[in-house]
Amino acid sequence: MASLLHLLLLLSLSLLVLASAAPSPSPSPTPADEGAYIGVNIGTDLSDMPHPTQVVALLKAQQIRHIRLYDADPGMLIALANTKIKVIISVPNDQLLGIGQSNSTAANWVKRNVIAHYPATTITAISVGSEVLTSLSNAAPILVSAIKNVHAALLSANLDRLIKVSTPLSTSLILDPFPPSQAFFNRSLNSVIVPLLSFLQSTNSYLMMNVYPYYDYMQSNGVIPLDYALFKPIPPNKEAVDANTLVRYSNAFDAMVDATYFAMAFLNFTNVPVLITESGWPSKGETNEPDATLDNANTYNSNLIRHVLNKTGTPKRPGIAVSTYIYELYNEDTKPGSLSEKNWGLFNANGEPAYILRLTNSGSVLANDTTNQTYCTAREGADPKMLQAALDWACGPGKIDCSPIKQGEACYEPDNVIAHANYAFDTYYHQTGNNPDACDFNGVASITTTDPSHGTCVFAGSRGDGRNGASVNITAPSANSTTSSGIQNELYYSRGMWSIFAAIVLNVANVL
Repeated sequence: MASLLHLLLLLSLSLLVLASAAPSPSPSPTPADEGAYIGVNIGTDLSDMPHPTQVVALLKAQQIRHIRLYDADPGMLIALANTKIKVIISVPNDQLLGIGQSNSTAANWVKRNVIAHYPATTITAISVGSEVLTSLSNAAPILVSAIKNVHAALLSANLDRLIKVSTPLSTSLILDPFPPSQAFFNRSLNSVIVPLLSFLQSTNSYLMMNVYPYYDYMQSNGVIPLDYALFKPIPPNKEAVDANTLVRYSNAFDAMVDATYFAMAFLNFTNVPVLITESGWPSKGETNEPDATLDNANTYNSNLIRHVLNKTGTPKRPGIAVSTYIYELYNEDTKPGSLSEKNWGLFNANGEPAYILRLTNSGSVLANDTTNQTYCTAREGADPKMLQAALDWACGPGKIDCSPIKQGEACYEPDNVIAHANYAFDTYYHQTGNNPDACDFNGVASITTTDPSHGTCVFAGSRGDGRNGASVNITAPSANSTTSSGIQNELYYSRGMWSIFAAIVLNVANVL
């Protein structure tokens, strides 16, 4: 008897160890945007610019959590209050001279546009001018002064550690960008760029860059392949090779980002991070812009989002993804210039999407899906053991009905952890009202606009369960419940932990 009690005690302890060691997804996962994220620029050159409240409603509906404004419009900042949307505001180029020449002007600007709205409105950074060194050369001598004056005003308000200050640069400042390892900034502007990088380094800020493979492709006279510019898969013999480092580049975006890193290193700055403040592709153009098409815009932006959120990084800095702001939210019909200049937007002014992005396995940024037909599925390449643990949690503590993935039921086939996790993740996601934070499962799930339903297996997103943010009350089943959800379902489906439990029981039986 003592031996039996001893064995039962060991069994209990084993189960406790297994339960504590098993990774279980949290119902409130850490937001994905704490790492690399996708943001969106909001221009206002529209003949019928939506009201700020309409803009914010669109941002919230599309789960866009990071935006950049080209000014500090008070109406927008008020509308953004208490939304938790993170905002970069800007000092317009036409206000740069005054701020660069006067501390008091900078202080008043910060008081009016930052202090009056923060922290209700989550201002994370201030962009001082935009592409000043290439578009407003007469302001170049005072650019760093303007940045320092704005920072000094933030320092006085004890906001300097909460709000970054920087200025977006054009990649045209980088000469000899390929191969990236020999890139350098235009030396005639070193008197501005060196103190700028020194400031960014001392304040733990980032270098803002506007990266446009579209323009590089258009200006290359056929040297840059279209697929290389669009992030499309290309064969190894078509990849660009840096002859100095022998590093291979499969897309223009990474090559341009690495050229920025090397250009900074050429000036002995190696620890200033890069933030891409603009990147995109136009969806319509003149006759001499044949590659400004809806399909190419969709391809570029979809691949860009996936590339950033997959955190692949660049060949020079693998695994270190560069957060990027898509240019832009709306098509700007009154913007001067060619037809393509007016058609970079994800949406038209009425909120209709210019095109529907292809965002399978792209995380919780859905940019322009206005149908609300979204699904939560296993992330491509996710670890099978992590998927199994997440599946166990969804069918157990997550309290969802996993009976459709039991043997003989509509969603049992294909019988593998990915297919079953797809069903469980999507069901949980829609039971929580399409909350993007509910589609994480410790990083093994992501939101997609591609319907994973197949045959007679219809997913919650297709049925409309929990659509449009409507929450569903989730209650634990009673102790004598005969349904397959809740505790009973956890016992049924948790293959990993309970298979080990069975093995322990068998071992005990053998010993007895």
